[in-house]
Amino acid sequence: MQSNIQSAVSSTGSSTVSSAFVPRSAGVSLSALHNVAPGRNGRADTEPVPAIDGTTMALWMRSMLDEIDYGMLLVNAQAQLLHANHTAQTELDARHPLQITPQGVRTQRPQDTAPLFEALAGAQRGRRKLLLLGSDEHRVCLSVVPLPGGATLLVLGKRQVCEQLTVQGYARSVGLTAAETRVLDGLCAGVRPREIAERQGVAVSTVRTQIGSIRAKTGVSSIRELVRQVAVLPPLVGALKGGGPVVALAALPVAALGLLSDAAALARSTPLAA
Repeated sequence: MQSNIQSAVSSTGSSTVSSAFVPRSAGVSLSALHNVAPGRNGRADTEPVPAIDGTTMALWMRSMLDEIDYGMLLVNAQAQLLHANHTAQTELDARHPLQITPQGVRTQRPQDTAPLFEALAGAQRGRRKLLLLGSDEHRVCLSVVPLPGGATLLVLGKRQVCEQLTVQGYARSVGLTAAETRVLDGLCAGVRPREIAERQGVAVSTVRTQIGSIRAKTGVSSIRELVRQVAVLPPLVGALKGGGPVVALAALPVAALGLLSDAAALARSTPLAA
């Protein structure tokens, strides 16, 4: 999939974000970020800080995007890929309803093509859309978010509530045993205690005892509260990465700051299209 993403970006003729995609409404300039530091009382100090070179800022921004556990694709009006974060590169396997081709982002099922391109056209008019693509166990949600300058952000819905790395990290932080961690992993995947017992080859009473121990160590009153607590944890994506991002964006220091700021604002304020 990474080679597909690389070839898809190469086919556009450039791996950089055009100046047309640099937002003008973000309200944050790179020079301002370079010259103002947060003060001890939470306010900005007047003393300037050393300037950050563009290469370092680009590395930070790419790394920040790669730590987000939602797949994120940046595309232009023709659905050509401009950038994909690490999670998107991992998620877009051969079974995913979205595919990356040399021509750009495409759908697996012919019946999903028209809704996708209608949503992309709507994004050019500033309309945000939520799509359901695929079928059965491969059905996923896709958020289409318009960005200034004609770019569109595609955010992939998760295919499971709790990521395994997050579950394992949480288990270590609260001192769960290996057996309790396996039980927690099953509960977060929606597996019932009886089925967990069958998978582990133990009595269901053993699993219920382990659940009781998990609740005592985590301070929760129910399995539902436990799963919710794990589901809202920050992601632990970094340990999965085997290398750096595939696509390098030379214009990322300016473009990414504004795009992220505008994406966050639009996600809060732009209504979904009917």
